[in-house]
Amino acid sequence: MTTAALPDQPESLPNHARNLGTPLDAVMFEGHAVNRSAAERRAASLTTRRSVKKTHQAAWLVNAIRCIDLTTLAGDDTEGRVQRLCAKARQPIAPRIMDGLGIAEMGLTTGAVCVYPTMVPHAVKALRGTGIPVASVATGFPAGLMPLHLRLEEIRWTVDQGAHEIDIVITREHVLKADWPALYDEVAAMREACGDAHLKAILATGDIATLRNVYSASMVAMQAGADFIKTSTGKEGVNATLPVSLTMVRALRDYGDATGHRVGFKPAGGMKSAKDALAWQYLMKEELGNDWLQPDLFRLGASSMLGDIERQLEHHVTGRYAAAHRHSLA
Repeated sequence: MTTAALPDQPESLPNHARNLGTPLDAVMFEGHAVNRSAAERRAASLTTRRSVKKTHQAAWLVNAIRCIDLTTLAGDDTEGRVQRLCAKARQPIAPRIMDGLGIAEMGLTTGAVCVYPTMVPHAVKALRGTGIPVASVATGFPAGLMPLHLRLEEIRWTVDQGAHEIDIVITREHVLKADWPALYDEVAAMREACGDAHLKAILATGDIATLRNVYSASMVAMQAGADFIKTSTGKEGVNATLPVSLTMVRALRDYGDATGHRVGFKPAGGMKSAKDALAWQYLMKEELGNDWLQPDLFRLGASSMLGDIERQLEHHVTGRYAAAHRHSLA
């Protein structure tokens, strides 16, 4: 396999302008109905109507690696664990597998490394000179139930430590009460605090009850200037699902049609297998097109998923499955 086998890659990655946001416009989302049963049927069809095999599947899995935000968000994170995670981000699959795939000269890395704010300096040091962005959660992750001025200060401090991307969490109460001006003002203030760092707005979709709320919160976050919208913290009872993701990418498409701004999408939480990596790429290709198969517009928030992808790629090269411990992360 060569890099030419990757799914419809442009010759060079586009440098999309950041989302500038718009004034709050409730007309774009209030009264917008979402048919849950239809969304579930459409989501289910993604993995039953489309299938890629052999070399093509390997190419899609390699592309998924390029889009992974390789993540550790554990209470016992240490400098050593972050260093090991960053080493995995720099060399996400073993050289023998790279050679077998014919992509040894590709320079394959993950899309970013995502850590807690206090781990950012360790990640920045470990990734210096690689071009791999450092992302950090902030704003009282995962609950976000801190005074706004403290959440904004956490963003500014984290950016000062060298983070290139900030994954913020919204106040779920604003969504549940349909207080859209409060949600807009909150995200807009966070966007301003990020400065040049890109803002990824985590909607915690498992907490906000309905697909209509998911659509509305997506639209408000984008109007407030979010560069990405993201499903989950990974700490909710229900995290990324295909019906929720379908609702969010439809909101992305509607927002882009109305404003001309391109906004990225990041599903996160509960995605552990190579099959998951394929399913979400099918969604992006069918709903938004090939540009959203690039890391500047699509990320997969995951950790253990990379180990399963590497295992599947080794099987493609050798015809044998390796033990899971041969592909540990950190």
